[in-house]
Amino acid sequence: MTAGTSTDAIPLLVPDVPDPQVLMPYLQRMHSARYYSNGGPLVRELEQCFADRFGVDPVNVATVANATLGLELVLQALGLRAGSRVLMPTFTFAATATAVLRAGHVPVLCDVDADNWLLTSDIARAAHAIAPVDAVLTVAALGMPHNMAAWQRFEEETGVPVLIDAAAGFGSQWLEGASGTLVFSLHATKSLPAGEGGFVVSSRPGLAKRVRQLSNFGINLDPVSRMPIGALSAVGTNAKMSEFHAAVALASLVCWEQGAEVRRALHREMQDVIAKVAKCQVTWQLPGPAGGIAAPTLLCARMPDAVLRKRLEELCAKEGIATRRWYQPLMHHMEALLPKCQLLPTPHADALSRTLIGLPFFPKMDPAQLNRLISVMERATCR
Repeated sequence: MTAGTSTDAIPLLVPDVPDPQVLMPYLQRMHSARYYSNGGPLVRELEQCFADRFGVDPVNVATVANATLGLELVLQALGLRAGSRVLMPTFTFAATATAVLRAGHVPVLCDVDADNWLLTSDIARAAHAIAPVDAVLTVAALGMPHNMAAWQRFEEETGVPVLIDAAAGFGSQWLEGASGTLVFSLHATKSLPAGEGGFVVSSRPGLAKRVRQLSNFGINLDPVSRMPIGALSAVGTNAKMSEFHAAVALASLVCWEQGAEVRRALHREMQDVIAKVAKCQVTWQLPGPAGGIAAPTLLCARMPDAVLRKRLEELCAKEGIATRRWYQPLMHHMEALLPKCQLLPTPHADALSRTLIGLPFFPKMDPAQLNRLISVMERATCR
């Protein structure tokens, strides 16, 4: 393919899953063990790998079928009373809100920081002072990590438990020596893909163990417990990660650092070129106190106004270039959610929703695709 001549449609995302030959040794191990689910050897190995990376005991890590179920089970494991008020950003993916609702609680939607687009501990502290909440479920928006020391101080000062929806944050979001609870996604479009899957890391004593039990229907498998093996200790669900998905995740871990480097380099290149052709009219999400994104999976540009965003969307559509208004509609603009939520003022999130656009971004993007996108961006922002 000659650079600049491609006319094929440009997708928004392309999963970067390991090649079959890289997966084969893990699949052969799985088949030899005849263990395909229920916490098999590959799942246990994966949990040990995560424990090593986060510097915690494996008992503090629990794999799950997906991050959404991970959020639901952590909320259940926290033991909140039914109908608890859970503070969360309105600028997030719908699964954050649905997890709160399915766990039997009330989402309290609030604003995000104007620069890093995160619900920070300062925003939560101000919101809690006005309308007290029982828990905080904040989000590593687009993969941007949180300052865990700040959230630990918030927990200590308020007694309100904090959960980080770090679905897109693998490699960026760490505990940083602080206490906290993180839930990651291993979806096919994430930087560490397992096809489907997720995992929980928590310094809160017993929480990951509780999540693991709830993910296996809530049945007791502890032989030293006074409860019989197989008896239901709580009403859980089937949220176990399979050995198949653990195999993909383990294979993905082998080449994760190289893939993250490619993603960072491409992300920087695209931001720099787009900013240049758009004559600095485009702005980007800024890193917070915890730093930037180690392995970007999305490219989200903030246009100067809604008119230019619409013009860019229309030109991209004509050229067969996919775009997406990430995290939009905002949670408080979704008819299915709003009657079940409480809303605090959200001026920064509202401004984001009028100007933010997601552009194609994937590791094997070729020069012709990039040139077409740059050409359209230049035309859209030409005044």
